Amino acid sequence: MAAQRLAALHAAAPSAFSSTSSASHGRPAARSSTTALLPVALPRAAATLRAAPSRLLPQEAKAAGSGRSVMCMASAASAAVASGAAELKAAREDIRELLKTTHCHPILVRLGWHDSGTYDKNIKEWPQRGGANGSLRFDVELKHGANAGLVNALKLVQPIKDKYPNISYADLFQLASATAIEEAGGPKIPMTYGRIDVTGPEQCPPEGKLPDAGPSAPADHLRKVFYRMGLDDKEIVVLSGAHTLGRSRPERSGWGKPETKYTKNGPGAPGGQSWTAEWLKFDNSYFKEIKEKRDQDLLVLPTDAALFEDPTFKVYAEKYAEDQEAFFKDYAGAHAKLSNLGAKFNPPEGFTLDG
Repeated sequence: MAAQRLAALHAAAPSAFSSTSSASHGRPAARSSTTALLPVALPRAAATLRAAPSRLLPQEAKAAGSGRSVMCMASAASAAVASGAAELKAAREDIRELLKTTHCHPILVRLGWHDSGTYDKNIKEWPQRGGANGSLRFDVELKHGANAGLVNALKLVQPIKDKYPNISYADLFQLASATAIEEAGGPKIPMTYGRIDVTGPEQCPPEGKLPDAGPSAPADHLRKVFYRMGLDDKEIVVLSGAHTLGRSRPERSGWGKPETKYTKNGPGAPGGQSWTAEWLKFDNSYFKEIKEKRDQDLLVLPTDAALFEDPTFKVYAEKYAEDQEAFFKDYAGAHAKLSNLGAKFNPPEGFTLDG
């Protein structure tokens, strides 16, 4: 059954995956005012993913032979129809198979976070308030500096969207993110589904909503960005723990080393610098490594170091470095909260997949 499911995904996968990669975690302030909220994976899709012609992404769809733009499923009026539980469960199985072959856990986590992380609690109207509404599928938002490389994540999940067209992009992005955490060994995330998609690129949020990796006052910057989303100091620290996944490439971001002993052989395209030695395993090693700073082959950004320099952040960071169970418990709740930010649900209370 799994082999049949994976074969179906391979047949629909974009041909651009011959060298799938993504941009890095962040950019220096001198180069960009924004950076990635989450670390970046550098997956290399299996060769079989290139076997068939791709379906175009939403912003690329054209009427064959006429040059006319066509209304894709993402922008149709039916986008207001929420996802169904049966299709979401089937899509989750396909995501699990995708993760096994592409090692794309970090970039899928980042995809979900960057769709929801634009939320502004001070704006009540939907979709002006930003958040988890599927807007990241549009080219105008994908081109934001903080989202560099996420077009590759969209290409990874687009065949699944094509296979299950009634699933909203907003739900698919968050399903992929939570599944990636769980499959990497992390906690079960208590997710809610039924998110409704925005219908056009004019509904995308303005650039500049996501945090910078190298601000002059890292702790203040983190609070400014995350408080705007309605998150607190504890949630800032625990969510930062997702940096246990992923790596950064200096040629794309200005951060990290070209390669280390942990990344020179992949998996996926080799190179970059990771935050942890086992950068496809979700655990509390991120906090341990930042605290010790004993390995020059592991990355520590200014916003990472701030977790042990700021006295309030440090209380939580110390706790999570010592207690993985506490980290997992708090992370699961914070991830679920982040995934719901700004979302509009149908039904209004949403629904779950696992009871």
